[in-house]
Amino acid sequence: MAAEPRRTEPGRFTESGAPIEPLYGPEALAGWDPAAKLGRPGEYPFTRGVYPTMYTGKPWTMRQYAGFGTAAESNARYRQLIANGTMGLSVAFDLPTQMGYDSDAPIAAGEVGKVGVAIDSVEDMGVLFGGIPLGEVSTSMTINAPGSLLLLLYQLVGEAQGVAPGRLTGTIQNDVLKEYIARGTYIFPPKPSLRLIADVFQYCRAEIPKWNTISISGYHMAEAGADPAQEIAFTLANGIEYVRTAIAAGMDVDDFAPRLSFFFVSRTTLLEEVAKFRAARRIWARVMREEFGAKNPKSLMLRFHTQTAGVQLTAQQPEVNLVRVSVQALAAVLGGTQSLHTNSFDEAIALPTEKSARLALRTQQVLAYETDVTATVDPFAGSYAVESMTDEVEDSALGLMRKVEEMGGAVAAIERGYQKGEIERTAYRIQQQTDSGERTVVGVNRFQLAVEEPYEPLRVDPAIEARQAARLARLRAERDGTAVGRALTALRRAADGSENVLYPMKEALAARATVGEVCDALREIWGTYTPVDRF
Repeated sequence: MAAEPRRTEPGRFTESGAPIEPLYGPEALAGWDPAAKLGRPGEYPFTRGVYPTMYTGKPWTMRQYAGFGTAAESNARYRQLIANGTMGLSVAFDLPTQMGYDSDAPIAAGEVGKVGVAIDSVEDMGVLFGGIPLGEVSTSMTINAPGSLLLLLYQLVGEAQGVAPGRLTGTIQNDVLKEYIARGTYIFPPKPSLRLIADVFQYCRAEIPKWNTISISGYHMAEAGADPAQEIAFTLANGIEYVRTAIAAGMDVDDFAPRLSFFFVSRTTLLEEVAKFRAARRIWARVMREEFGAKNPKSLMLRFHTQTAGVQLTAQQPEVNLVRVSVQALAAVLGGTQSLHTNSFDEAIALPTEKSARLALRTQQVLAYETDVTATVDPFAGSYAVESMTDEVEDSALGLMRKVEEMGGAVAAIERGYQKGEIERTAYRIQQQTDSGERTVVGVNRFQLAVEEPYEPLRVDPAIEARQAARLARLRAERDGTAVGRALTALRRAADGSENVLYPMKEALAARATVGEVCDALREIWGTYTPVDRF
């Protein structure tokens, strides 16, 4: 649990509970060893950034998150983003895809294409990336429990384009542990889920070596209410669990650790967010060197993607979100992110329109090309306030990580409901502060308008559910059903044994088995996860 604030004045303490002093000076850093805690950018412990030159050579990757409706509609949005200057694609999948169900499954009713794009088969994936050269773009996919399937579909589409797997670059989120803690789009129990992740590590090392095999995510925990210290503590604890799993599967730490990446939120509390990113890098570098004995400097680097805080967007006076997102994006840049997604101002109301998505991208471009924050590395280094906050966030996060270890590690703590309970308590406290007016939210509990201005949101056509069902019916009628059956049988056999399941999984998807059919085959062997809520 985050420390209780030691001051009572509103706004005089950080999100993690430490007091914010009205003035910081050298006394705030008494006993501070800059050589041990700072170092140089691109060198251990990477407090100042993972690369020596950071943005002075080139800016971060501007990776806008998008996906809705059908594959064809999302493909059109990706083309628009590329034309407007985005450097990398980031795919949002609809809820049935995230849960491993086909669009015509009864449980998918009413959710097809709503919060992301519906992908049921290799044919949908081909449409999604039609006309987009996969050998030239970097693609991130926000998909977890069935992340391996979507990666293989991407590989199959790349091969159809004539792109060798070794040229594919991007990331799958593939972080199922945080789903048990905060988000809920899990399928299988933790043990087989971890085995599947280890299989992805091994497969990508052999087949898709430039791919980032996991994006260990604190973002969704923060969106559920975690404060900055909780966000990085529980995220890094999950990272430790993944590293241990891969090592237990026979991999050397330096064989897979350079491809690990992370995903954090950036809030409007700019100073603490900068401190959070710096502290996370320092903790991870030390863990990888001291606990796991990593030798490759890339294994020690905490490389991360950032998204601005969706939970801080408001439906009231939505244009104010442009200001919030700008501040949050600046915090991510000052904190040394490797890639960034800026939310659109209308996302608290509906899916972003083309115009609002373009404005979100323009926010990043103004920061990169019109300000001077890219002219020097780690601009806040040596700041009494930021260095003090970095130490405070680090100390709080390490305390939480020790509690997770005392419980037996991340999975054992998840099974006891520890992380979920801590996050829920923090979320409740924040909501109480907002309801009482102690915490100001502009346009919500202060500075309201008597009448909100009308806004016409983007709406998803409900007919896409029927269209996806028709596509699936046609696919099943045209494919070789016998070949699909054989491939799914081979997949079940692999899941029940110890061989890497991604190879038979790829064969099944290439034979045009659907996402739901592949996940159902694994459900038969591994079962499904049922949470135990003890709070």
